Amino acid sequence: MAIARKRQISLVDTKYYHCISRCVRRAFLCGEDRFTGQSYEHRRGWVEDKLLELAKVFCIDVCAYAVMSNHAHLVLYVDDKKANRLNDKAIIIRWHKLCKGTALAQKYIQGEKLSKAELIFFNQTVNQYRERLSSISWFMRLLNEDIARRANKEDNCTGRFWEGRFTSQALLDEAALAACMAYVDLNPIRVKMANTPEESDHTSVQQRLTYAKEGKQPKQLLRFAGMPRQIMPKGLPFELKSYLELVELTGRIMREDKRGHIDNMNLPLLERVNISPENWLKLTTQFTRVFRGAVGRPSSQASYCKNLNRKRRANISNCEKLLA
Repeated sequence: MAIARKRQISLVDTKYYHCISRCVRRAFLCGEDRFTGQSYEHRRGWVEDKLLELAKVFCIDVCAYAVMSNHAHLVLYVDDKKANRLNDKAIIIRWHKLCKGTALAQKYIQGEKLSKAELIFFNQTVNQYRERLSSISWFMRLLNEDIARRANKEDNCTGRFWEGRFTSQALLDEAALAACMAYVDLNPIRVKMANTPEESDHTSVQQRLTYAKEGKQPKQLLRFAGMPRQIMPKGLPFELKSYLELVELTGRIMREDKRGHIDNMNLPLLERVNISPENWLKLTTQFTRVFRGAVGRPSSQASYCKNLNRKRRANISNCEKLLA
């Protein structure tokens, strides 16, 4: 039985989540249908553009993504503090970029005065919009609905395009976050859609590498903030250079036609998150096979399950072997 979304999201324990959406009926999100010869490659751009567009409006940042032939991987960061900081007008303006909104919200934006009774309902609406702007469920809903409508219109059909629910995994610590991001960024290489990270179209790692050549980080993605420190700015708790080097080296080892030995992978990032090179290769090639739910070290798992009143700790044996 599927677990309710509210029993999977615990912002007290982590703000990082790995989400996967898959097409139904073997529908093609992108790529070429070998039976009909029709190309759907342009749809990868649809997903990427809509994803980054939503990230500008929602209080949710994109850490990593990869658009594949019949599914999409995302690693998201929920910035609920930002949602709580925004004033009522900012919340309404953001939501109206996504949906029409209520008549009261429209009236407020136009500068019309609201009565006391109207203000009560208006405040309830603002609180609802505030929650939605930091909700992974709403983020994924608006992303998937838009792509489904466009794809069904292009295919001249109706019905579901995506599976009923997207998969969500809580990433409870730095080790789980680093492994999952690398797994997502290396997806195209693993299935032989690309030879190198910079050739992996419609992925976050390609964007990061493009900007890195100019010594910059892409504004549309959550930036790397560097090594954890006492006053830590918002961002991924790694150094960009170390992460990109790690992804490049891992990608070379995963390819049969490239020389490389896992024993030579001696990078600071792996040492800091305490993952052995052997376990790292397994994590970045089989992440969704070995982990079905929340991912993190046993201590992180215990806190997560306690806060969600869950008795069973999924993946605990694999977490102990691969992340401890």
